[in-house]
Amino acid sequence: MNLLAEPSIESVVIVNESRRRFLQGVGGLALGVYLGPALAEGAAAPAAAPAAAPAAPGAPFVPNAFVRIGTDNSVTVLAKHVEMGQGSYTGLATLLAEELDADWQQVKVEGAPADTERYKNLLFGIQGTGGSTAMANSHAQMRQAGAAARAMLVAAAAQDWKVPADGITVSRGVVHHAGSGRKASFGQLAEKAARQPVPQSVRLKDPKQFVLIGKAVARRKDTLEKTTGRAIFTQDYKLPGMLVAVVAHPPRFGAVPKSFDAAKARAIPGVVEVVQYNPGDPEVAAGVAVLAKDTWSARRGRDALSVEWDETKAFTLGSAQILEKYKALAATEGLVARKDGDAPAVLAAAAKPLQAQFEFPYLAHASMEPLNCLVQLDGDGCEIWNGEQFQTLDQASVAKLLGIAPEKVKLNQLYAGGSFGRRANPHADYLLEAVAIAKAARDKGVQAPVKMVWTREEDTRGGFYRPAFFHAVEVALDGAGKPAAWRQRIVGQSIAHGTALEGGMVKDGIDETSVEGAADMVYDIPNLRVELHTPADIGVPVQWWRSVGHSHSAFAVESTIDMAAAAAGQDPYEYRRKLLGKDARRKAVLELAAAKAGWGKPLKPGAAGERRGRGIAVHKSFETYVAQVAEVTVRPDGGFKVDRVVCAVDCGLAINPDVIKAQMEGGLGYGLSAALHGAITLDGGAVQQSNFDGYVPLRISEMPAVEVHIVPSAADPTGVGEPGTPVIAPAVANALAAATGKRLTRLPFDPALLKQA
Repeated sequence: MNLLAEPSIESVVIVNESRRRFLQGVGGLALGVYLGPALAEGAAAPAAAPAAAPAAPGAPFVPNAFVRIGTDNSVTVLAKHVEMGQGSYTGLATLLAEELDADWQQVKVEGAPADTERYKNLLFGIQGTGGSTAMANSHAQMRQAGAAARAMLVAAAAQDWKVPADGITVSRGVVHHAGSGRKASFGQLAEKAARQPVPQSVRLKDPKQFVLIGKAVARRKDTLEKTTGRAIFTQDYKLPGMLVAVVAHPPRFGAVPKSFDAAKARAIPGVVEVVQYNPGDPEVAAGVAVLAKDTWSARRGRDALSVEWDETKAFTLGSAQILEKYKALAATEGLVARKDGDAPAVLAAAAKPLQAQFEFPYLAHASMEPLNCLVQLDGDGCEIWNGEQFQTLDQASVAKLLGIAPEKVKLNQLYAGGSFGRRANPHADYLLEAVAIAKAARDKGVQAPVKMVWTREEDTRGGFYRPAFFHAVEVALDGAGKPAAWRQRIVGQSIAHGTALEGGMVKDGIDETSVEGAADMVYDIPNLRVELHTPADIGVPVQWWRSVGHSHSAFAVESTIDMAAAAAGQDPYEYRRKLLGKDARRKAVLELAAAKAGWGKPLKPGAAGERRGRGIAVHKSFETYVAQVAEVTVRPDGGFKVDRVVCAVDCGLAINPDVIKAQMEGGLGYGLSAALHGAITLDGGAVQQSNFDGYVPLRISEMPAVEVHIVPSAADPTGVGEPGTPVIAPAVANALAAATGKRLTRLPFDPALLKQA
C-alpha cells in the first residue's frame, strides 16, 4: 500500500502525539473548544471555555484540542473522525479553516487520540465514526473552534500593534490592519495568541461570507498522500522488532480449537512462535496464530498448521435452511414496530391484495484493506495502531480483556483503507483478536510488538456480515389506486442485541436498525403496520454494513411502491409525488432527479433485440434525501447493463461539493455491486466464498455514467457516506421491470429471470 520507502516513526504525520507531548509543543498555539448542540447559522455561540490565566511565553493554551497553530505557520486540525475514504478529514478541516480564515494550503490534518471527553461524537455520546455523522455532529463544534482561534489571533495582534480589534481583518492566513498597514502571519502571532484568554463567545460567519465551505477550492487533504504512496495505513506501519501474526480461524462459526500440531509451521524459516488465543468475547472466534518476522512467512506457517476443531457448538445451517426458517416466521405475527390504523382488517377485506416477498443475502464489507491491527503490550499498558473507528467501545473491550483501566489503552488513529461499517464493531472483534494474540505470545516469553494481518480469505470468511433478511409485504389499493393498507413483515438478525449498544438501539425487543427505512416511511398510507421477527438461533456474526437497515428496506419499499403504481396504471414518478405530500424535501429530490434524467421522454432505442427501461426510487437515510433514476439495457439472454444513473441529493449545507459527489458515486457503486453480485452463502454452516472470484465486486466496465445534482440548502449538514447506497438497487429493479415487465425481488439479481421467451 505504501509505494515509497518506509518512513521513520517520527516522520509519520498522522500518528497521534501523546497528550503530554501535545501539551508540551514548543512555540505554538493549540486550541480546542467544547461546544454544545449545533447553533443557528450566524448566531452567537455560548462560552467556549473559561478564561485562562496568561500562559508562559512559548507555551500553548489547550483547554481542549481541535487545532494547533505552529510558529512555522502550519495549521493542524485534530480530526476526531477516522479518514477511511469518505472525506472526513477534508470536511472537518474545511469547517474549522473557514472560521479561522486560514489559507487552505497551510492546513494539515492529524487523527485525534482516543479521548471520549474531548472527542466524543455529539450524536452518540461516545467517540467513534459511523452512521454518516461526522459532519452532522462536528459542524458547529469545528466552526466555533476555528472562530475562537481566529479571535485569539486578532486579540494578540491588536494588543501587540496597539490598535482596535474591530479594525483588524484576517484572510488566507494573514492578519492585517489596514489603518496602520501592519500585518502578520498566523505563525508570527502564535506565541502571543497563546497568552490570550479563550473568548467567552464567538460569532460565526454568515454563509454569504464563505470562501471554503461549499466551494471547490477546498481540495481533499488525503489525495496527495494516497496517490503518492506516502499515506500510512496499518499495513505500512512498523515498529522495531515487530512480528506479524496470521491466524487460523475455525471453518464454522462457534467452533473452537481442540488441538493443533505446529511442527511443520515452526519449520518454516522466519516463524518465531505459534500460539492459541481466546479474545474473551463469545461472539469473537478463538483460533491459532503463527507469528513470524514477515507476513509471507507467517502465512506459510499458518497454512502448514494442522488444527483439530471442536464443532460441538458450531453453527451448521446453510443459506437455504436459514431462508426457510425466515419464511416460516414471516407467516406469523411479529413484534409491532409501527401501527397506523388497522392494516390487517383492510387487507382482509381487500379482494386481491398486492403481495411481494423480498430476499436479501448476507453481505461482506470487502474493504480494500483487509482487517489488521498493530499491538504493543508494555508493562500494564497497551498501545494500538489501526484505522480506529470506535474508540470508546474498543478501549473498554481491550481493557476488559487485559484487566486494566481503559485509559491505559492508547489508540493511535491511522488511515483506514475502507470500512463500510466493518471496523466499527461493537464486539471489537479484530482488536480483541490482535491483543489476545499479543498476550498469548507474551505469556510464552515473546515480548515483541505484534501486527495481526488478515488475508483476503480471512476477511471474506471471518463473519460480521450485513445480516440476511426476508421481507413479506401486502398492500391493498383503494378505488383511486392509492395504498389503503400496507403490512410489512421483516425477518432478520439483530445487530445490537447482546452488545454495549443494545440499551440505546433496542426498544421493546425491536432493533431500530432492522426496521429503519420501513417503520419510518412517509408515504401517505392511512393503515400501515410494520412487524419484526428477530431469530435468536442463527449463529452467523452480523453487524452494520453501509447504510445498515436501509440497504434492504429501501429495496422492499421502493420496489413495492413501483408495483403498486403499475397495478394502479399510473406513472411511478407521479405516483410517488402524490404520496409524498408530507415530505417536501423528499419530493424535491424526486422532482430534481426526474427532471435532470428527462423523465417522460422516450429513451434512445437499443440494438436489435435489446430492451431499454428507466426506473426511479427515492429514500431518506441518515437525515439525507436521495433520489436516483437508472437507465438500463437488457439483452435477449437476460444480461443487462446499467447505462446511466442520475442522482439528486439534499444533505443540508454542502460543505465539500466534490466530496458529496464522490460519496454519491461511490455509494451507488457499492450498492450496485451488491445488487449485481453480492452474496455470502453458507453450506452446512461453512462460508462458501473466499476471495473476489467468489464474492465479486463491481467491475469498472459495469459502472454506469453518473450525474450528481446537489440541492442548495442552508439547513445543517447531514450524512453523505451511506445515503447513496440504498437507492440504487430499487431504481435498477424498477428500470428492469419497465424494460421487461418482469419484477426481480431477490438480491443479487438473477439475469436468467429476464431472458426473453
